[in-house]
This record gives sequence, C-alpha cells and structure tokens, in this order.
Amino acid sequence: MKRTQTLSEISPIQRLRQLFQHGDMPWQIMLVLVSILVLVLMLAIGWMLWTTSVDARNAFGWSFLAPTSDASWDPVNDQFQAWPFIYGTLLTSLAAIVLAVPISLGIAIFLAELCPTWLRTPLNWLVELLAAIPSVVYGLWGLFVFLPTVVAPLGTGLAALLEPIPLLGALFTGPIPLSGASRLGAALILTVMIIPTIAAVSRDVLLAIPPAQREASLALGSTEWETIWQVLIPYGLSGILGAIILGLGRALGETMAVTMVIGNSIESSVSLLKPGYTMASIIANEFAEAVTKLHSQALIEVGFTLFVMTLLLNMLARFLVWRVARKTPQEARV
Repeated sequence: MKRTQTLSEISPIQRLRQLFQHGDMPWQIMLVLVSILVLVLMLAIGWMLWTTSVDARNAFGWSFLAPTSDASWDPVNDQFQAWPFIYGTLLTSLAAIVLAVPISLGIAIFLAELCPTWLRTPLNWLVELLAAIPSVVYGLWGLFVFLPTVVAPLGTGLAALLEPIPLLGALFTGPIPLSGASRLGAALILTVMIIPTIAAVSRDVLLAIPPAQREASLALGSTEWETIWQVLIPYGLSGILGAIILGLGRALGETMAVTMVIGNSIESSVSLLKPGYTMASIIANEFAEAVTKLHSQALIEVGFTLFVMTLLLNMLARFLVWRVARKTPQEARV
C-alpha cells in the first residue's frame, strides 16, 4: 500500500504547487494585490499634492482657506486665497444636488417600481447613456444652447422674483449676464450631469430590497405609493444617501463643463447669478499659464483641498451603499 507523505516530507516547491492548484487562492492573492495598488496610488497622489504645495502652505497658512470677504487671487503680487473658489464649488454643487435629487429619485422609483417591463430596458439604457456623454459635450451644449435660451431668462426672472426677499436676496442679486454664463448656469449643467449617477445607483438600491417588504406592505392594505414612500425609501435610505453623495462628489470635481459655462470671473459677489470660479475650473484655466513657483503651488494646494473633499465624500458614499447591501440579504432571510 502506498504511504502518504507527511507535511515535513513535502518540499517547499511541492507545497507551493499544491497551493496554486486551487483556483481560489491565486485569484484572492491577485485581488488583494490590486486593492493594495489602488490604495498606494491614492496615497501617492495625496503625498505628491502635499509635498509640492509646501511653499504655498508656509506662505499663507490657514488663511489660504479662510472664508473672508476680502479674499483675493492676485498672481501679479503673489497673493492667493482659495475661498472664492471653494465658495463657488460648494454653491454650484449644493444647488445642483438640491435640483437633481427629486428628479433622480423620481426616475429611480419609476424604473424600479412603476415602469412597464417593455419600457424598462430602453429607459435604463438612456439613463446610463446620459452618464457616458463627455463633459466637454455638455459644456458646448450649455454654452451655445442652454445658457442663452434657458439660463439667461430664468436668471432674470429669479432676480426679479427673489431679490426682494431678505434671506434669498443676496443669492439672487442680478442682473445675470446676457450670455447666461454664471454660477446658476454651472449649477444647472451639473444638475443634468449628476442625475444619471444618482438615478442609476438609487434604482439599484430599490431593486435590491427584498420583495417580501413590498408584499407585506401591500398585504396590510397600503397603496402602491404608500409602499414606496413609507416602506421602500426608508428601507434603502442609506443607499440612496450614498447615491446622492456620489453625485455630489462628481459635481465637486467636474471641470470642463463648468469651466465653459461659469463665466470664470474672480469677484466678491455671493450671488448665484454672477460669474465665478470653482476649484477645478481655476486649476484648468491657470495652471498652464502660471509663471511663478508660488502661483503653481497655490493651484496645487487648491487641487489638494479638492482631492481631500472628494475623497472623503466618496468614502462616505461607498460606506453607505455597502451598509444597505450588507443589511438586505440578512433581513431577507428573517
């Protein structure tokens, strides 16, 4: 009878060969290595931005980011403060989120719960196609079509309607430029661009909810709308919130489309109807033309600030989506 080899009698090469005879182990090792590579790349990008902006940090300190009313960006005299760009980024992104969330949620609910079967696939395809359109195409469409025909008259109407209101007057101080190039134009273009992202992720979250949740609600006498509003949306709320934060992350980092429609003006006005800058657009416009080391490093520090903001938002969004995905199978078995 053939004697089985003991562990001490097996050579290291034989052990390695036995290990890789099973397909799962090489696959797991490859996934771990790729995950580590992604983490290393993110850390390397952050470290590069941090080390190459050291002179700007030493020169301006925390005042570079401080929300002051007299913040200036003067490359001639090497005076740089990023607050106007941070404000422009936050204002346009938050306005886009406020407009995009109800539209995106309505699309997601229709596709997941109400859409006829024969229409669902074409609509899903169209929503995903909107997300695939290059941002420069959105910018060209916005510059030549959307701004003069929609944004300019809309801004004029909003200024006449909301400027007298005390709390909203500062945000809607007119007049808007005749071309329509303004923070409002950037916010509306961003709205169109982030709707597919929020709608697609929210749709997947709703589809992941177990059918038992719907059946139980309908069995208790709820209408279809009550089931959607009082059962499905609260059940998938963390995933929907993750979709919203993913959309906000894209809005914060969008460059070309915003650069083409926002007007690119450094001014102290807080109005949504005035031209402005975002962090991404100031980098795109000035980095190639920066002639002094401090100017280049100030732009890099703006990029580092944007990098940290978008990284934190995307990490939070992924955590929320993972949370709802982990919760669903466990509760479906109960």
